[in-house]
Order: sequence, then structure tokens, then C-alpha cells
Amino acid sequence: MPSALITGTSKGIGLETALAFARAGYKVFAGMRHPAKSPELAAIAAREKLPIFVSALDVDSDESVARGFAAIAREHGAIDVLVNNAGIEVRGSVEELPLAGFRTTMETNYFGVIRCVQQVIPQMRQRRGGVIINVSSIAGRITSPPMASYNASKWALEGLTEALAGEMKTFNVRVLLVEPGIIDTAMAQRIGEAPAKAQSLYRQTGRFASMFVASLKNSAPPTLVAQKILDVATNGTWTLRHPVGPDAEPLLAWRKTMTDEQWIALNACDDESWYTTLERDFGFSVRPTD
Repeated sequence: MPSALITGTSKGIGLETALAFARAGYKVFAGMRHPAKSPELAAIAAREKLPIFVSALDVDSDESVARGFAAIAREHGAIDVLVNNAGIEVRGSVEELPLAGFRTTMETNYFGVIRCVQQVIPQMRQRRGGVIINVSSIAGRITSPPMASYNASKWALEGLTEALAGEMKTFNVRVLLVEPGIIDTAMAQRIGEAPAKAQSLYRQTGRFASMFVASLKNSAPPTLVAQKILDVATNGTWTLRHPVGPDAEPLLAWRKTMTDEQWIALNACDDESWYTTLERDFGFSVRPTD
């Protein structure tokens, strides 16, 4: 039975990915920071008799990652697929977000991936086989104020993954990126919660939240991303980037129609111009309703 280790499985995309792999015949090692606080995955696995082993795994901690991976290797052997899904978002303009917010985001979304990757590379290299899938975002290719810290972490992840893919193809190890658009997850719901205007000096904060509110009315479920992750893990593809979700490809194509300077100007424009542009280009209103 092939095995997969998936991080960030307490909810959303990670939980659904763990279920998708287990239902497809994988032995799944599901990592999450606080298993006792997130019993849903274990309950589903028990009910369906799925081979899912939930364990505490904090990707921010060198010790937790080393201990967790060592236990799996000792008790179950090599890992065939690593899915780096654990991720967080911290919002705020560059001026207003404390430096700690940037560090926290990078610690999980970037350094957390490196910690896990470094644990599986030796055995995959020696076996000359394996798959590493890093869950990025279209935010790793498109900037969206006030998400600078999240954008930076995902852009860093994209660069890391592309370089790693070049290194590991030498040893027949596939390294891939899955890039969700706006997916109906707890993270997306939080982004859609517009802060009070007095909380920020920057207009982008409120209107970015309103775009998420509008998009979530017709967004895709986490199961769509989970299926994409399973597909690219099993279909043998060497294609690096895999956008997923109904708005992922359209948003990436939209960005390509503009120069860098035009994109910056759009993000800097007044609210009315910004709302009008999105209505014209995507055909739905993102204006706040109250």
C-alpha cells in the first residue's frame, strides 16, 4: 500500500486531501498541530475504516517535524507522497502589520515546507522515486494588497518549489505545485470578514474583503482541491504548476493582460474605479452590500 504524509489536516483542504488519498488506497499520515482539538478527521476515518493515522505535527518546530517523520519511518517505512498543505494567512498593509506577522506567515508557509521536504528527500533520492506536492495559491503569482505577507510567503514557496523540482528530477522524484484560487475554506471566510474602516489607513483592506465575500457565493469546495492533489500525485505528470478552482485560471489570465505598472495602478486606484473594473472584467459585483 502506497503512503502519503499530509500536513495541515485539521480542516478544509488538508482534511479533504487526507480522506481522498485514504479512499484511493493510500496509507495516510495526517499531521496537525492539535489533534485533540480537531477530532473530525479521526472520527471519519474510524467510521469508514480508513487507514489514516493522525498525529501531532507542528511544521513551525524543527523538533516536532524531525520527531514526527522519524516515528513514521521507524514504524511504517518510507513515504511515497508528501503533501505540504499547512498554511496560514495574516492580513495587513506593510506599514501596519507588525514584523512578527511577516515572520509568523513565513515560518509556516515557507520554512515549514522546507522542514518537511528535507525529511523525505534522502529516502526519495535513494529510492529514485516519490512525489512532493506543495500547496501554494494563485496568490503566489498575483499580489493582492493587503496580503503582502501571504503573497511573499507563497512567492517564496513557488521559487523554492521550482528550484527543488530541478534538483529532484535528477533522481526521478516529481515536485509539483497546486495553486488554488478562492476556495470555500475557513481561511477564505476570515479574509471575507471586512475590518472596520478605522482599523486601517489603506482602502485595499475593505474592498479585498468584499471581493472574497462576492466570490465565496459561487466558490469551489475544498474537495475540488483535494481531488486535484490526488490526481497530480497519481497521474505521472511532470507539469510544475496546477491552478485549481473556477476563478484560478481566469484571475491568472486577467493579470497577464496588464503590465506590472498597470496592475500597481489598479491596486492603487480609488474604490469606485476598482469596483467598476472588476465588474467589467468578471461580470459580477464585488461592492459591499451594507
